[in-house]
Amino acid sequence: MPLRREFLKSLGLFSTSLGLPFTAGATVALPDEPVHKLSPVRIRGKVSAGGKGLRGVPVTDGYSVVQTNESGTYELLSNRTREFVYITLPSGYTIPTHANGTAQFYQRVGGSKKGELTAHFDLKPNPSDDSRHVLLLLADPQIQNRFEADQLLQQTAPDVSALVKSYGDRPVFGIGCGDLVFDHLELFADYQKAVSLMGVPFFQVIGNHDMDTKDVRSDELSGNTFKSLFGPTYYSFNRGEVHYVVLDDVFFLGNSKQYIGYLPEEQLNWLEQDLALVEKGKTVIVSLHIPVFTGAAKRKNEAESMGGVVANRQELYRMLQPYKAHIMSGHTHFNEKVTEGGVLEHVHGTVCGAWWSGPICYDGTPNGYGVYEVNGSTVNWYYKPTGKDRNHQLRPYLPGTNPGKPDELAANIWNADPEWKITWYEDGIRKGQMRQETGLDPLSVELHTGTEKPERRPWVEPQPTDHLYVARLSPDVKKVTIEATDRFGKTYSESVEMKKA
Repeated sequence: MPLRREFLKSLGLFSTSLGLPFTAGATVALPDEPVHKLSPVRIRGKVSAGGKGLRGVPVTDGYSVVQTNESGTYELLSNRTREFVYITLPSGYTIPTHANGTAQFYQRVGGSKKGELTAHFDLKPNPSDDSRHVLLLLADPQIQNRFEADQLLQQTAPDVSALVKSYGDRPVFGIGCGDLVFDHLELFADYQKAVSLMGVPFFQVIGNHDMDTKDVRSDELSGNTFKSLFGPTYYSFNRGEVHYVVLDDVFFLGNSKQYIGYLPEEQLNWLEQDLALVEKGKTVIVSLHIPVFTGAAKRKNEAESMGGVVANRQELYRMLQPYKAHIMSGHTHFNEKVTEGGVLEHVHGTVCGAWWSGPICYDGTPNGYGVYEVNGSTVNWYYKPTGKDRNHQLRPYLPGTNPGKPDELAANIWNADPEWKITWYEDGIRKGQMRQETGLDPLSVELHTGTEKPERRPWVEPQPTDHLYVARLSPDVKKVTIEATDRFGKTYSESVEMKKA
């Protein structure tokens, strides 16, 4: 088994057995309140802006969902086991944030020994029209040490900040799509500092490397540190005409780093209530860490990994059927577009690339993040490589570079999907459509192949991708140009001079 696969197996990505015993004599963290103590807590409050109550705002404790009445007040019967009370932020209002830039849409309930609790939410009107807004989706910053934290602070944060400024007054916000850190939870402080430098509000998704897994006995306790900093792990909010949902699909199995992709009934029950308040046909964007589905197993001719996709995904697909839905995920360190269950899923290349080992992920996608430009209910997107222009969307390879294809021109077009048109020109003459195929990115082969490469992460190995495009060239060609036109009609091009014999 290759080193890379052994490493993933150690993280739980290849887990197939749920019979995972605790280490004998291990000390585990227990909940502050035993789960059987369901003492009722009645939560009352008001959602307002400028002293005026807001009607119809959903309020939840993560189990039940109610809406504010005409005066903006609500009443929610909860219990002492619930941790938060929070709102679905309505469109037209700014995103409340902590000092570090993380969205603050919740108040803590957990541990209240009173039968009554008051929780008010005061919002501010958005001075800009948020029907035109921009979402930045940052997957897997995954910082593990000082070097990697500095990369995030000195490379990614300035890149994001510059892109935000390029949008002028257009509202921009971000979602950190999980694995914000790499098991070293003390580095959340550096992640938060990076977010503050980016200059826009951020919502957070919990990933498998963001969890408390040492001395914790169950999934329910694995998010304690994350929740103490960022609040609930599943929630929703609105921007313009789009309804956004964040879910927690990493289910910790109670032993070391073992987990599966799974949505517990409590979340599905909450999501049913949440979506019942969303008009059918509306655009809904769901963000979670582990992909709901990917084509990785098929590309590698392997069995589907229980830690690499969501086991009970069909129920999520069913809930999303009445909407124009997108799913945003990370986790994999490759870039992919998947249409499954009638839903388009964007599996994102990562901020850290191949775990901060160099400039690319192991499928050749540059270190970077997704950018989604929303206009009303319409969503356009591109992938922003860190440190490069937004128009850098493909990497050409001359014949002889692509392993096993010595006579073919190749290009890695990392954000392509079946609606893209990929053509090539020889000395200015259009020759036709390039052929899509599955294979290894030549730069990844160069940087990652072997037990000693890359130096910082020698377990990284190239992985098959299906966003390679190839063409057989005519003899004596001097210059080749590749044009890639995305589904929105925007064309990107790169030219290369042929090497002289």
